[in-house]
Amino acid sequence: MSNSQSAGTSPPTVGSGTSDSDRVLRIATRESPLAMWQAEHVSALLKQAGFATKLVPLVSSGDTDMRPIQAGAQVGVFTKRIQQALLDGEADVAVHSLKDLPTEVDPQLMLAAVPAREVVQDCLVSQSRWTIATLPKGARIGTGSRRRAAQLRYHRPDLDVQPIRGNVQTRLEKLRVGQYDAIMLAAAGLTRLQMDEVPRVELPLAEMLPAPGQGALAIEVRRDAEEVQAIVAGLNDLVARATVMVERTLLAALNGGCLAPIAAYCQIEQGVLTLDAVVLSSDGTQRLDERRSLPFDPPQWEACAKTLADQASESLASRGARELIQETRS
Repeated sequence: MSNSQSAGTSPPTVGSGTSDSDRVLRIATRESPLAMWQAEHVSALLKQAGFATKLVPLVSSGDTDMRPIQAGAQVGVFTKRIQQALLDGEADVAVHSLKDLPTEVDPQLMLAAVPAREVVQDCLVSQSRWTIATLPKGARIGTGSRRRAAQLRYHRPDLDVQPIRGNVQTRLEKLRVGQYDAIMLAAAGLTRLQMDEVPRVELPLAEMLPAPGQGALAIEVRRDAEEVQAIVAGLNDLVARATVMVERTLLAALNGGCLAPIAAYCQIEQGVLTLDAVVLSSDGTQRLDERRSLPFDPPQWEACAKTLADQASESLASRGARELIQETRS
C-alpha cells in the first residue's frame, strides 16, 4: 500500500470508521535523523502488514535545549512532546528510543509493542580507534550519559569526561573539530544510520554495560485506542519485550530514572533469562554488580520478567543501591 495521498485531500485516520485498507496511521516522532529513521522503520513494518502511514515530525525540549542534562532534571525531555501528540489526537502512534521512555508513563498511554532489538553495545569513537585501556592519560571524552561517564571513570579515573549534547551528526562534528579526543555513542544509532565509515571500537559488555532498553524501540499508543493497539501488537517481538521489561522494572524499582548511573542488560539464552546490572556513583569509585538468572517460560513472560527484576533490585537495594542513586541527584 502506498503512503502517498492525493493533493488537497485529507487521508482518513484510524477510528474514522473506514475499512482496514483505507486506514492511515499517524506516527509521531522527533525530527532528528535517528528518530526519523526509527519512525520510518516502524512505518515500513506497518506497511508490510497492510497499513498506510503518515509521519508527524515534532521537536522535543531535549532537541532545542543543548545545556548538559542535570541530575535533578525532569525526565522525559525527549519524549513528552511526542506523548502529548497522542493525548491531543495529533497522532495515533508514537515511536521512541526505549531507553528515553520514562518508566512512569501517563496512565492514558501504554507501551503497545517493542520490535526486534538492535545491537546493545556502546562505542568509543575516535580517529585512533582507541579502546578504554589505550586512551591517552587525561583524554577528553564526550558523553551525555551519566551511566557511561561513571563506567569510564571506574575503569580510567584519569580521564577528563565532559558532557556533550546534540544528535549523532552534531556530536561527530564536535569530535572532528577537536572539542573532544573521543566520544561515546550507542552502536545501534550508528548501525541504523549506516555510518559504517565512523572510526570506532565496540566496547564489550563486561567493560561497558548498556542503558536499560538500549537498542530497542518503544511503540506507544493511547490506552483507549484498542483498534490501534491491535494493529501495532503485530510488531511486538517477545524476546525484546520480555528482556526490556526486566531492565525497565529494575530501573523503576530502584527509583533510578533514565538519568541515573544504572546499567542493565537482559538476554535469553537456551531457555534461561539472565540479567546483568550495575549501579555506580557518579565518580565511578563505588560500584554494585548484580547477575541473576531464572528459567524463561514464554506464556508467562511477564511474570518471569517481574520476578527476575524484583530479585535483582532487592539484592542491589540491600547493598545500598538506592542511597547511591540518591547521592547522584544531590
